[in-house]
Amino acid sequence: MKLEQIYTGCLAHAAYYLESDGEVAIFDPLREVQPYIDRAKENNASIKYVFETHFHADFVSGHLDLKKKTGAEIVFGPSAKPGYEAIVAEDEQIFNVGKCRVKVLHTPGHTMESSTYLIIDENGKEHGIITGDTLFIGDVGRPDLAQHVVSDLTEDKLAGHLYDSLRNKIMPLSDDLIVYPNHGAGSACGKNMSKETTDTLGNQKKTNYALRPDMTKEEFKKELLEGLVPPPGYFPQNVLMNIKGYESLDEVMKKSERPLSPEAFEAAANETGALVLDVRSQQDFAKGHIPKSIFIGIDGSFAQWVGAMIVDTKQPILIVADSGREEETITRLSRVGFDNAIGFLKGGFVAWKKSGKEYDTVDTITPSQLKEAISKENHYPIFDVRKESEFQSEHIEIANNTPLDFINNHLAEFPSDEPFYLHCAGGYRSMIAASILKSRGIHNLIDVEGGFAAIKEEGIKTTDYVCPTTLL
Repeated sequence: MKLEQIYTGCLAHAAYYLESDGEVAIFDPLREVQPYIDRAKENNASIKYVFETHFHADFVSGHLDLKKKTGAEIVFGPSAKPGYEAIVAEDEQIFNVGKCRVKVLHTPGHTMESSTYLIIDENGKEHGIITGDTLFIGDVGRPDLAQHVVSDLTEDKLAGHLYDSLRNKIMPLSDDLIVYPNHGAGSACGKNMSKETTDTLGNQKKTNYALRPDMTKEEFKKELLEGLVPPPGYFPQNVLMNIKGYESLDEVMKKSERPLSPEAFEAAANETGALVLDVRSQQDFAKGHIPKSIFIGIDGSFAQWVGAMIVDTKQPILIVADSGREEETITRLSRVGFDNAIGFLKGGFVAWKKSGKEYDTVDTITPSQLKEAISKENHYPIFDVRKESEFQSEHIEIANNTPLDFINNHLAEFPSDEPFYLHCAGGYRSMIAASILKSRGIHNLIDVEGGFAAIKEEGIKTTDYVCPTTLL
């Protein structure tokens, strides 16, 4: 038996490849399915099943394209109602993959159809559990997402179901089982996931707050729901795509890979109202970019921030990328359901600048320059766009906190009559914030290079007390 975790860092997502005796099962695949097909072909194996732990909210799964290209059967857990042909399994139903077995454990809570798959090897030994969003390393799945699709599924109801699922289906299992979750640290599907992407169930029973044996259901609900922030706006749209079906990635690529000259690019932007998305480095964006374009760098947590900041998956998008990275950008947009890219700038920003068209820049300042500036009595205000939890942990003593996730709700808080400073942890998020503010006509901002990490190195005074001017 071969069981491999295929981890994609930018989404904090784990798919799984199970192979035995020439047969393969894929669990929770990404949108681009060719790598799974190639892997099976290299091993002279065929993909028999695509197992889905639930209808995902944070990405569009590749189950439909895998079925179309390989003939594999799609399997969901009990109560799932997909809008296409699939097997809706019964609780404890067993599927054979070569000489291995996959046992369905219905574990509702994150969603009602959520299921865990118990992997039993060729010798009949229980090896591990593929848990989806039911159980993470150090955390469990948030129970407030389904309500955005079905109003009756309140977070309180789902939290109660999750409590029962963990205690009745997961905790009685053997301590030596390996836990294989769908996500790791950085995913918005939980609150406090570990950076580790696998663990033994026994260790999770000792260390995961949600698996404490003496915890009552009400205590579980309280701890689970405390501190949840609103989910990204694209989550319900991805859920519906996964339930109802979606356009093949091959078709998305065909319509999106359209190289446009600067003139055609500008005309397309004006005629369609497309959002211009610049995915280069934050340093390059600061030096020059198309006016009103939004920066979300391809080398950061790209898909997550696209979903958080753009929200509408149907939004037409025009891409500015470094030459050779256009296909990668379109693919990574499609992972989170943004299938309406309508072209890219041929030759990138260099071509735009050479054409003599107008461009904008972002003013920046080094931490040493910031230190000198705030030593003066009448200095400009500072806005920290990190998460509230990061800010509470430590921040510049005189800073305000406006988390990037909610910046569109607080545009009026930024000064209109004087400059102000922006920073995040390392410079990525603050440049996203700068691009959004500039696209809204707020140009009197100055980005701090290197973010909070560089600020600390410079010795600027910080505190771990919550600033009274925190914006929520």
